[in-house]
Amino acid sequence: MKIAFLTPEYPHAKTGNTGGIGSSIKNLAVGLLAQGCAVRVLVYGQKGDAIFEDNGIVVQQIKNVKLKGLSWWLTRKKLERIINALYANQEIDLVEAPDWTGITSFIKPKKCPIVIRLNGSDTYFCHLDRRSVKWVNKFHEKRALQNANGHISVSRFTANLTNQLFGLNKNFTIIPNAVDLRLFSRGSIEKASLGGTKQPFEKNLNPNRIFYFGTLIRKKGLLELPFIFNKVIEQHPTVQLMLVGRDAPDIISGNASTWAMMQELFSPEALANVTYLGGVPYEEIIKHIEQATLCVFPTFAEALPVSWLEAMALQKPIVASNIGWANEMIEDGVEGYLVNPTDHITYANKIVTLLEDPELQKQFGVAARKKVEQKFSMEIVAQQSLVFYEKRINK
Repeated sequence: MKIAFLTPEYPHAKTGNTGGIGSSIKNLAVGLLAQGCAVRVLVYGQKGDAIFEDNGIVVQQIKNVKLKGLSWWLTRKKLERIINALYANQEIDLVEAPDWTGITSFIKPKKCPIVIRLNGSDTYFCHLDRRSVKWVNKFHEKRALQNANGHISVSRFTANLTNQLFGLNKNFTIIPNAVDLRLFSRGSIEKASLGGTKQPFEKNLNPNRIFYFGTLIRKKGLLELPFIFNKVIEQHPTVQLMLVGRDAPDIISGNASTWAMMQELFSPEALANVTYLGGVPYEEIIKHIEQATLCVFPTFAEALPVSWLEAMALQKPIVASNIGWANEMIEDGVEGYLVNPTDHITYANKIVTLLEDPELQKQFGVAARKKVEQKFSMEIVAQQSLVFYEKRINK
């Protein structure tokens, strides 16, 4: 089987910045390769047209067409021509695209089936973030979903809310995001090539370290985290909070830096115990997860976050949001705690409970790893995806 992914991002030095969509596609692509598939990633929005190979994955960079007022249309037609040519040359059997901004809304290949996988549309995230969505984005996202030959969602919550927001009644097959467990073995780390030498993790240098990794942005609860940490510091003055991830502007206030806004919300005592490293290489994030006591994700808007799976795979207890998708990943009190991010006192108390109970940390961590192995491993998700693709190809 020959599968192509159409995406605005992919985690590689040549393709620029990436986020959750890129990570989820890379994990699935590696899993499909292991199942004997050929995988091509079509990355649009690039500086130029080029093709290179990334450990067996063919990455095709595509430059958008620039013409005032018509760029959106001309770029989609260019992508359509590329898909048609690849299909005619028997280089691909099917294209999967994300729901984000509805890139496939006016792409109608002659024969190649197109599948949409929900990782969260702009309409979806704006709704969860309680702000208005651009009508043009909602228009394209709805049209893309209506025209697709198949529909996947990474969580039932995302599927149900998407149908509600767009007034649709699509039958979404639920296939979650995946994590490459070879990169997340407790006590060792393999390089991204997977053929490199195992690198030992440093020992946990600080037994009271809380870790957050991801974009610093309002929708991920980063403006709630200072209030939560202030309450933790009141009970444990030596606890450290480490933050890793790209700083983002705040759409609602217009502030250019979420990190700057956060600093004003920490108490002086709490701020003295906060370390913000900015964006760091992927391998370093894995090391920071390993060195942490627990991870926190007080987010308001996700579909099924890969970052949670990565922390769970490294046997880290999590205190996370209790909204929607969370219950499909974590059972409250089994693999971690789920709390509404606006309930600062309860959220802080759950963190303190874990900090004070090493046995509970271990219990949650072991259960988290087991759940990832059973439900979210790259191999399992790749096999589920292949069954879905085969039905669409043979229709």
